[in-house]
Amino acid sequence: MLWRTIRFNLGQVASAQALIMQGSHSLNIRNFFVPGPLGRIPVRLYDPAQDGAQAGPKRPLVLYFHGGGFVSGSLDDADATAGFIARYSDSVVLSVGYSLAPAKPFPAAPEDAYAAAVWACKNAAELNVDVDRIVAAGDDAGGGLAVSLTLMTRDRCHKPLAAQVLISPMLDPSMRMVGDAARLKSDLTVEKCAAFYRQYLPQTMQRLHPYAAPLEVSRLAGLPAAFIATAERDVLCPEAEKYASSLILAGVHTQVSRFAGITHGALRTHIPLLKEIVNFLRCRFARNHRDDDNNTDYSPFTLQPTPTL
Repeated sequence: MLWRTIRFNLGQVASAQALIMQGSHSLNIRNFFVPGPLGRIPVRLYDPAQDGAQAGPKRPLVLYFHGGGFVSGSLDDADATAGFIARYSDSVVLSVGYSLAPAKPFPAAPEDAYAAAVWACKNAAELNVDVDRIVAAGDDAGGGLAVSLTLMTRDRCHKPLAAQVLISPMLDPSMRMVGDAARLKSDLTVEKCAAFYRQYLPQTMQRLHPYAAPLEVSRLAGLPAAFIATAERDVLCPEAEKYASSLILAGVHTQVSRFAGITHGALRTHIPLLKEIVNFLRCRFARNHRDDDNNTDYSPFTLQPTPTL
């Protein structure tokens, strides 16, 4: 089923960090390392504080991957987005600092993503998270890694994740569907994308690998429900929406939102987008636990405007 939302209100790109500081839940934030195939993987855990001394019911876990074209970016770049999701969806968020090209090209990054997911599952009790409600999320290159993780989890574990959240994802190394940067007034260009992929995928045949090129994958049935956000002024918009249509044809529950007047770089901290992500996650979690005895309130998320916006 497709829920397609096209936003025509341009407005300004508000600061997500400012709203995070005004949330109703405080966050415990920790930086540490988890083991990976090529060494230690830096991660940042966002844990919503719970009332009372005893741990409450197990919460969902969102694995978040930052952007940067597979060659740059850090945990700090994902801080505002990851913090917003943790605070307002009452989920534990594990932001993952995966390996970067050209020092560590494909498949280092997706293998780091998978290693982080495996670590989270093994330590689910300590994290107080529900292994049946694990979400892969990310923006830009991180969105591509989130897709890779859903495929790897299905192929290796035979159990899909609960959902995938993709924000302007990089999905097509062939760049056959890339938009016209000049016409779109995009802050991301074809030349930049080509440079990123040359470093991330130095071998030509790697550009056909399903974990590097999700648009080449023909077996999409059984993947988790998806929320895909695109920006009108982004050269990657066509390929992300093409992936969405492929998921729909494969019978995967998919929600697509295109945000008018927004650029690639601005989308990940765009408040209307973050609100939709929270609502999507709440709906998925409620569906998975509709008979939960805890009677958790999964009412639609609303965020009142503040004088700072």
